[in-house]
Amino acid sequence: MISAEEKLTNNFKTIFGVISSKEFLKMEGLSGEVPFWIAPYDIQCQKLVNQELTHLNTKLRNDNITALIIDLFELSIEIIQANIGLDKMLEVEKRKTKEKFKRALQSTLNLHTRLIPSIEEKVKRDKPQLVILTGVGGVFPFIRSHNVLNNLQSKITEIPTLMFFPGEYNGTALNLFGDLKDDNYYRAFNIFEYKINFK
Repeated sequence: MISAEEKLTNNFKTIFGVISSKEFLKMEGLSGEVPFWIAPYDIQCQKLVNQELTHLNTKLRNDNITALIIDLFELSIEIIQANIGLDKMLEVEKRKTKEKFKRALQSTLNLHTRLIPSIEEKVKRDKPQLVILTGVGGVFPFIRSHNVLNNLQSKITEIPTLMFFPGEYNGTALNLFGDLKDDNYYRAFNIFEYKINFK
């Protein structure tokens, strides 16, 4: 029986085959849908996922494909540091209840005025052929994946976006860690299920 680690390694081989194809990069076969994709994975394999993402990026570069990998957790730290400072935010955490701290974080990481514009700015600066989003588990519950996708779908339309999601995605519902319902999202394709006639 195949182990979870072997399955994940095979999944990354599949992902590379898909996202390195000309059809994927040209966003063919989408019938007008947004070029958003989700790669669900088992959170228990997070360490291996991080390693495989590094290998994936190297393989893409070797194929002269430019991918912009954005870790939502690292981006959140950048935004906090730039706006109020990490030390100050940690002080807020000590003084506030969990709910108030959550609201303070969400205010600082405002999707409309800070987080999404930051992603958009990085895309304009780097001019990649695709965007890869990671770190979804690290920013929950302050940032919800479906909110990121909903707000990005009108901003990044010229290149495909792939989100690595630690949980399950059946084409309609996002279940974080395979247990917590993040919310419904209908616009993205599961990278392992959607079929394009790749050559």
